[in-house]
Amino acid sequence: MKKVTNCRLCSACCPVEVNIEQGEITGAKRITPFEKTISCPKLANVRKIIYSKQRLQKPLLREKLHEDFKEVSWQEALSFIAYKMNKIKKEYGAPSVALLRGMAADWGTSWDYTVRLMSAFGSPNAVGNGSVCFVAREMAHNYTYGAITIPQVKDSKCIIIWGKNDRNTLPQMAEAIIFAKERGAKLIVVDPVKTFFTEMADIWIRIKPAHDGLLAMAIINEIVKQGLYDKDFVDKYCIGFEILKDVASQFDAKKVAEQIWVDADLIKETAKIYATTKPACIIDGNGIDMQLNIFDATRAICILRAITGNIDIPGGDFIPQPIPIRNIQLKEKTSNIKSVMYKYPLFEKFHPTWGLHGQSTLIDAIIDEDPYPVKMLLVQSGNPAVTLMDSQRVRMALQKLDCLVMIDMFLNKTAQYAHVILPASSCFEKTQINRAYIRNCFIMLQQKVIEPIGESKPDIEIIFELAKALGLKEYFPWDTVEDALDFQLQPTGLKVEDLKNNPQGIWYEKPRFKKFEQEGFKTPSKKVEIYSERLYESGFDPVPFMGGIQGKTISFEKEGYDFIGISGERVSCFTHTQFRHIEELRSIEREPFVDINLQDAQKLGLKDEDLVEITTPRGKVTMKIKISDTVSKGVIRIAWGWGEVDDNWNLNNLTDDLERNPITSTPSGRSFYCKIRKL
Repeated sequence: MKKVTNCRLCSACCPVEVNIEQGEITGAKRITPFEKTISCPKLANVRKIIYSKQRLQKPLLREKLHEDFKEVSWQEALSFIAYKMNKIKKEYGAPSVALLRGMAADWGTSWDYTVRLMSAFGSPNAVGNGSVCFVAREMAHNYTYGAITIPQVKDSKCIIIWGKNDRNTLPQMAEAIIFAKERGAKLIVVDPVKTFFTEMADIWIRIKPAHDGLLAMAIINEIVKQGLYDKDFVDKYCIGFEILKDVASQFDAKKVAEQIWVDADLIKETAKIYATTKPACIIDGNGIDMQLNIFDATRAICILRAITGNIDIPGGDFIPQPIPIRNIQLKEKTSNIKSVMYKYPLFEKFHPTWGLHGQSTLIDAIIDEDPYPVKMLLVQSGNPAVTLMDSQRVRMALQKLDCLVMIDMFLNKTAQYAHVILPASSCFEKTQINRAYIRNCFIMLQQKVIEPIGESKPDIEIIFELAKALGLKEYFPWDTVEDALDFQLQPTGLKVEDLKNNPQGIWYEKPRFKKFEQEGFKTPSKKVEIYSERLYESGFDPVPFMGGIQGKTISFEKEGYDFIGISGERVSCFTHTQFRHIEELRSIEREPFVDINLQDAQKLGLKDEDLVEITTPRGKVTMKIKISDTVSKGVIRIAWGWGEVDDNWNLNNLTDDLERNPITSTPSGRSFYCKIRKL
C-alpha cells in the first residue's frame, strides 16, 4: 500500500510517497514535479531511522543525575513532571519553568499546543531556536515589507543565492534552481565556500565571512548611482529612499571591495545584472543567520528586492498568502509577565505566533537568574548541550537546573542532564498540520501512515497528557488530535477529513501577485519601509547601517587570532546533530574534517588528514584536515554537529554567546577568529 504524507526528517518538509507493508514502512520517495531530482540519503534509509534499535520506546526516569534511568509508565513519568512543575511554580513562580523547542520534530501545530500549555500554566517562556535560524531573518523581512518572501525560482530570469546551499538542505528548491538555470536564468551565488551552486554560477562572489551587509549596501549604491532602480515602484510604494541614497553612498564599491575580499568590478556587474534582468529573485539562507549583523544585513537584502521592483511579481519574491488557521496559543494569559527575552522586546513581540526565539536569553536566565531564576526546563526535540553557542556555558546552565525533561525519539548528549525522557513518535507516526503548508496558499496534511513505535507518542498527544496531569484539561478540551486540528482549521472551512481525502494537498486560494496595489504592505505605513520609524523610535538605525558598521562583525576579531573559522556545511545525511548513530548514514560521512586552503596548509606544514587543534578564547576542538579549494586563504571550515559523537569534535566549544545582535539576540556562531596548530 502507498500513502502520501510530508517527511519531516529535516526542515525541507518534502511531500513523499511511503510504501507500507504489513503496517511497516518499507521505503519512501519524494514527490517532485521536476525531471532532474536530488536524492535524500535519510529518506533512502528511512527504515533504519524509524526502526532503529536506539529509538526510545518507553518513558525513562531518574530522580538524581548520578542515578541510572529506569523505565516507567507514562502515568508515573507525567505525574513526576507535573509534581516538579507545580512545586517550582509554588516556590518561584510559573515563569521559572521554561520550555526550549528544537527543530528535530515538526515545526507545525505541535508548537502551537506547546505554547498553549506553557501559557495556561502561567509561563511566557516557550522558547524556540529562531535567533540562530530564519526567524531573526524573518523579522528583518517583516520590518521592511511585512512578511518573509518566497522566491519564485522556477519562473525567474535572475536568481541570487545568498548564503544557502539547497543541494543539501531543500531539494525541491535546488531542483527549481537547476530547472531555471537550464532555461537560461542568470545565477549569482554569494558564498565564502565553494558549493554545488558556485560551480554552475554565472557570478560567484566569494565574500569574506560575515560581511554580507557591506556587499548588499555596495550593490544598492551601484543600482542607485547608475539609475537602475525601479523609479515607479520606489515612488509609489517605498518610504525613505532619499535617505537610503545618502546612506548607501558611503558604501562605494571600490571602498567596500577590499574589506569584503571581492573585486569592485564584480560588485558592479552583479548590481547591473540583478537590476536589469526581470524578473529576479533572491534566495537568502542560514549563511546570513548566526551573524552579529544579521538584522541590518537582511534588511539591506530586502531593500534590494524593493528598489528593483521584484516584490510580489511572478518570478520575483512573493508575499505569501497565509492559510487563516486559528491562533490557539493563549499568549494573552502571560502578556503582562516579563519573559526571559525582556531585553530584546522588538524580537520578542514582532510576530503574533512565533513567540520567543532568543535561546541565549534562556541560558542567561538559568545562570544569572535574571529576570528570575529558571529552575526547570522541558526540551522538546532539541539538543542544547551541543547545538547552542558556547557549549561549556550551556552545560553549566543545564547542570544548575532542578529538573530537566526531554521529549525526543533518541537519546542525545543533553540526556546526560535529564531527569525524565519521554519517547516521541516520528513524523510518519502522527497527524498534524505542518507550518510549511499553512504559510502560503496551499495546505497539505502531514498524515500518520504507521502506528507509533513502542509506547512513543506524537508531540501533541504528549502535550495533551501533560496538560491533564497538571490539571489544565479545561484548556485542552478536545478528545483527539484531529478534533483539535479541526478547531484550528475552522476559519478555513476545511477539516482534517477534507485533507485526508486530498492527500496531495489543496489550493486554499490561487496566488495573487501585486497585492500591494490594492492592499498595501503589512507595515505601519502600508509601504515598503526602507526607513523604519519603529526602529528609529526604539533607538536603532532606521535605515540599514545608517550609523556605519557598529561593533564587531566576527567574534574574537581583536584577540589576535589568524584564521576565520566558519561552521561546516549541513550534509544531507544528517539533520543537525541527529542520525549520527545510524550506521548506513555514518558510512557516507564517517568523521568530521576541517577544510583548509592549500596555501595555508603549506604555510603550516600540514598535509591531508593531519590532526589539528583549533582554539578560541572559549575552548578547543581536534579534527583531521582536508586540503581543498572549498575555502579561500585565511578561512577554515569546521564540521558542525559532531559534538553529539565526541566532545572533542564539538564546534560549539569554540563559539561565543556574549556578543549578540542588539535586536534579535543572535550570537556569532557561524564565523569566529581562531588559531590552528598541528598535533
